[in-house]
Amino acid sequence: MPFTLPPLPYAPDALAPHISGQTFAFHHGKHHQAYVNNLNGLVQGTPLADAPLEDVIRASAGKPDQAGVFNNAAQVWNHTFFWNSLSPQGGGEPTGDLAERLTKAFGSVAAFKDQFKQAGATLFGSGWVWLVADQGTLKIVKTSNADTPLVHGQKALVTCDVWEHAYYLDYQNRRPDFLQAFLDHLINWDFAARNLV
Repeated sequence: MPFTLPPLPYAPDALAPHISGQTFAFHHGKHHQAYVNNLNGLVQGTPLADAPLEDVIRASAGKPDQAGVFNNAAQVWNHTFFWNSLSPQGGGEPTGDLAERLTKAFGSVAAFKDQFKQAGATLFGSGWVWLVADQGTLKIVKTSNADTPLVHGQKALVTCDVWEHAYYLDYQNRRPDFLQAFLDHLINWDFAARNLV
């Protein structure tokens, strides 16, 4: 069965003014859809065509002859995870166990936010900044291009896409401003907390 574009978990204009409906029209409707289409074309007629997406990612990771499959499959997964990392009711402060774990790992929630923003702002080129659980410890990791914590033994909790197409229509070259808006208004702490369990 072909891979399909997952719907957004909210209306395309629900995150305005922090992310515009126009950005979603391109980012979800064009970029994410293209990864789905490319993946279907690449796996058609192979055993991976009927495999779960995460299995496709793991099976193709680190194999030069499967780079196209990995890049498109991982980008389908990363983008779907990113849409769920955002919420119209996002931002603010985490609570409960997540807040305690962030404080333990980074010194405070505020320190986590500073370090997350710095990580995203300093990632060279295109990629992602993630909060992950790694052997019981919360960490901030940066991945380039389509790379994903899924293939590094880490459990992703929340991510921010720092490819230019994620923010350029709304923020132009001001990636730090986009990251600040993500942390102040959009980050879905409930999703992160559910992934922590």
